Amino acid sequence: MGACLGVCSVLSCVSCLCGSAPCLLCGCCPSTKNSTITRLSFTLFLFLGTLVSIIMIIPGVEAELYKLPGFCEGSNTFLGAHAKVNCNSFLGHKSVYRMCFATAAFFFLFALIMICVRSSKDPRASIQNGFWFFKFLILIGITVGAFYIPDGPFTRVWFYFGVVGSFLFILIQLILLIDFAHSWSQIWLRNADEGNSKSWYAGLFFFTFLFYAVSIAAVVLLYVYYTKPDGCTQGKALISLNLIFCVVVSVVSILPKVQDAQPHSGLLQASIITLYTMYVTWSALANVPDKYCNPTLLVRTEGNNSGSYVSLASGQPTQWWDAPSIVGLVIFILCTFFISVRSSDHAQVNKMMLTEESPAMLGSGNPGPEDGVHRAYDNEEDGVSYNYTFFHLCLFLASLYIMMTLTNWYTPDKSYQNLTSPWTAVWVKISSSWAGLLLYMWTLVAPLVLPDRDFS
Repeated sequence: MGACLGVCSVLSCVSCLCGSAPCLLCGCCPSTKNSTITRLSFTLFLFLGTLVSIIMIIPGVEAELYKLPGFCEGSNTFLGAHAKVNCNSFLGHKSVYRMCFATAAFFFLFALIMICVRSSKDPRASIQNGFWFFKFLILIGITVGAFYIPDGPFTRVWFYFGVVGSFLFILIQLILLIDFAHSWSQIWLRNADEGNSKSWYAGLFFFTFLFYAVSIAAVVLLYVYYTKPDGCTQGKALISLNLIFCVVVSVVSILPKVQDAQPHSGLLQASIITLYTMYVTWSALANVPDKYCNPTLLVRTEGNNSGSYVSLASGQPTQWWDAPSIVGLVIFILCTFFISVRSSDHAQVNKMMLTEESPAMLGSGNPGPEDGVHRAYDNEEDGVSYNYTFFHLCLFLASLYIMMTLTNWYTPDKSYQNLTSPWTAVWVKISSSWAGLLLYMWTLVAPLVLPDRDFS
């Protein structure tokens, strides 16, 4: 009897993995929308690939990769170079690129499959919301195949894919921050109006002051550590420009006409965008390929074949990632998780993120079965609550962003003996911060520029 029950339990697990998203919830989970569970599940796939990438660049694990049969074969023509190349120097770089290629290819494949899915009645919706065991096998298969891609021009070409994808994902992060800031301000102001309590206003003032204070401190530290009195003109110009732009958007956010058009806009949103802009500026300056202006530049130790790098500031061995990369990893996790659960009330953000308002989102969806057997319910019978293809494209871009973050945006130099930080990384990050500020400015002035459109 026990054996029969065990077999039945295994069969039920297998059928669950091959079935729909509700099976993924345990009995203690609250009732949840089917679309939310699906997005969280795909995000966990991305986090799994990220975790594997992080493990691969740990020095001890990275050294063991050299022992894998065939992993360093063909290294004499790495990236098309016909000079002798030390494979140890690129093991972590090579591993992260291939792991992230696998996750990117996985999500791009599903982005193509899910084009123009309008509701859960479409047969492809069952693929989106179920068959998780087979999806996991597909991801594993792509990963294994990625590690057999010949070096040749792959890494150099995929680097530029990563640059473009990271630029776009940084913009998505800005849009999500705008969404979060607007929602935060609206909720607290609504609570203050309904409860007639000044504590909500005090909380808004406190966090606004805190974010601006941290931003000002960041500007000072950037001038201290990434500029010199007799040089580093580029760094001084970039810091100054972004500081000026942040002051401009802060002033615009409290202009009377903007306040009349958008009563919930204010300095809280501007302070969050300012703080994020300072982070992107810091991340960009950390990639400046100039030892004199960039004390955090990572360089390979002379005669070191273990793949480790040292910081010019401390001279001590360090991991692949530095402080900006760690902050970037945290922001990446928060943003990708937010993509999975978000349901914005901000019309402009919904338009930019291609989020659709299905009848289920508007309150007419099925609230879920009453018998309690299934904890997730289909809320997309009348229309999807998010754009399937765009969601997978966001995760595709997130895969490219985390690839560049974990490798510090480094690329092999002309001699193919070391990894260097190119100016390309600096300008991509700075230009993305400018584009993000323009997007935020648009959310402020759009009701004034297009008065006939509803931006409520």
